[in-house]
Amino acid sequence: MAARRTGREPPDALQNRFHAERAKRERQWQLLFTQYTVNPFRPIHMVARKPMSWHENIHEPIDDEFLNLLHRAAVVPREKYSEPQTEGQEIGWHTTPLVPLDRSDIRFYFPRQTTEITIHGYPAPRGGKSKD
Repeated sequence: MAARRTGREPPDALQNRFHAERAKRERQWQLLFTQYTVNPFRPIHMVARKPMSWHENIHEPIDDEFLNLLHRAAVVPREKYSEPQTEGQEIGWHTTPLVPLDRSDIRFYFPRQTTEITIHGYPAPRGGKSKD
């Protein structure tokens, strides 16, 4: 009785060399990351400490680098950078008016006018037909 052949053959030497070379190249560029920090851009939900727990009432030294990182993450981009960093930040980055507001100059100042229609608090119809 002849032995049945399965669909899977054992890999040959050439295939083993391909896999070994591929694994060697992958290991060459892998970097083991062991220094972890808290993401400053994700909100942290603080939970109150238990007042009667002895191990939570031990005063630990404050890490100044971590506090500076948290404070910097809370600062708005206009205070953090001198120029906009993205295209979306360019809109509204410069909010100071180009020309100072002068209320006596009618070219730039358009106050609301009181008319016969608006004197009693009824707004003027916009785009609709009047009741005349």
